[in-house]
Amino acid sequence: MSPSTVRAGRFQSIAWVLLAALCLGSCQRADKTAALPGASAEPAAAMQSMTLPLRRNDLVAYARIRVTPAQYTQLEAAWRSGASRWPLTELPLPNEVGSLLGTLSAPGAERQLQQAFDAQLAGQSQGIRQAAQSLGQFGVQYLRSRSDYQPEQRAHYVQLVDALSAWAATAPLADRARAKASIADLVTAARATGIGSDADLQRLGMEESLRRLGPFWAAAKQVLERYGLSLDSSLDALRTGLIRQDGDRAQVRLRYPLAAHDIDLSIGLIKRDGHWYQQQTQDEVQALLGAAPAAPAADAAATPDTPAAAPATPAATGQRPAGR
Repeated sequence: MSPSTVRAGRFQSIAWVLLAALCLGSCQRADKTAALPGASAEPAAAMQSMTLPLRRNDLVAYARIRVTPAQYTQLEAAWRSGASRWPLTELPLPNEVGSLLGTLSAPGAERQLQQAFDAQLAGQSQGIRQAAQSLGQFGVQYLRSRSDYQPEQRAHYVQLVDALSAWAATAPLADRARAKASIADLVTAARATGIGSDADLQRLGMEESLRRLGPFWAAAKQVLERYGLSLDSSLDALRTGLIRQDGDRAQVRLRYPLAAHDIDLSIGLIKRDGHWYQQQTQDEVQALLGAAPAAPAADAAATPDTPAAAPATPAATGQRPAGR
């Protein structure tokens, strides 16, 4: 796994632990602003399509549209060998998803988690507000001090931390009734996955794990709506436009609302085998696969409960065919 991927994953994990669902942040309002210039251009349309699987809670399609079919097969093998947990490292979830699901699905989890909430967070609105503000300041300083993030990556994370720390400072995170309902929803969704450890993820393989995690992702989004946030609204309001294109490379502008902020960033894309992919994802996946030990052919073969993955099609992933 590449250092930049690991660093990004660690940052997401810290944010998850310290501010609960902070990195899942979204918005309360629909953005009716006109389309960005170049929105109909092929690279911009492809970038827009990459967000559709997250809106549909289809994590398998999300993985397929982010990488080439050959990379997808290699990533499945790397997952089974334990060398990769991509694309979980790209999602706003903690790195140790298996452990999180194990905690949520353990016997008596509802009671234990409610007791922990009551002891640490219930009624602590002022303390949470102060912590959110402090963590936001720390997060921005940390990101700006690191020289090993890509510029577009750092700019995006800084905007996220600014927006989400402001949201967390006013969100009803100390409300006991909301916490009780949210814990129940997450525990139910976690148990439904049948995943309780990283070993389970490795046994199931990438595609089957992602298939099972899709409903949990949907439940997490619903929990956020209980706190006045809607990731789906944010995805629905997301807009893309073309900044420039030079052959098989392009720079795309992406804007979306987040809490009371508008996130605005530039993303590099590259065209491979007739489809557009995010340059940063391609770089990190190539580094990950280059560092992964070579797996025997049998490791990538299908098992009875995980059928072999067929090459992704535009209909399956939401990506438009090249030239349309």
